[in-house]
Amino acid sequence: MRTKLLAVITLCFTLAMIPAKEPKMKKIFNGKNLKGWVVPENNIWWSANDGLLTAKSGPEKKGSILWTEKEYGDFIVQGDFKMGEGTVDSGFFLRSEDQQIQIGISGSLKRDMTGSPYIPGKAYPVEAKGVKDLLKLDDWNTMKIQAKDNIYTVWLNGQEVTTYTSENVPDKGPIGLQLHPGNEMSIDFRNIMVAEL
Repeated sequence: MRTKLLAVITLCFTLAMIPAKEPKMKKIFNGKNLKGWVVPENNIWWSANDGLLTAKSGPEKKGSILWTEKEYGDFIVQGDFKMGEGTVDSGFFLRSEDQQIQIGISGSLKRDMTGSPYIPGKAYPVEAKGVKDLLKLDDWNTMKIQAKDNIYTVWLNGQEVTTYTSENVPDKGPIGLQLHPGNEMSIDFRNIMVAEL
């Protein structure tokens, strides 16, 4: 009896030591065109070439959002971004236009809020930590965002910078990339991937 109990305890301990399987990331940008994305009518803002997804403001600075065709429940989205010209104000929308993780300069605060959630009516309820030391203004950065239920966790260049519990979060929705109106700017994205949880 004692030997069997010891064997069960050993097995449980061994299973506990096996790391949880990492969710499988799948590309949602193919690097060649905007297949899989809802392209805005009369698109002059978004282009795909040589592995890059580029957002650039038009002459009227109207801004634009590029949404995935697919909707997601709980997920991880990850992508590289590189700041371009002008005052970069961009970000990832999570399931709706009311849930965003900022990239670049906040139009209202006039300072960089990369990695911070922006929620209409609450502005920036929390600010990402340590971004000043992590963000590369003239090079590629990697942002990873986990959206699980109503909790967002954000990593910038491998370091966790934000955890935020939001309210009124849709159960499901597309993922969007923002080109903020009112700015002259450009930003490049690459290696955009999603894992469903």
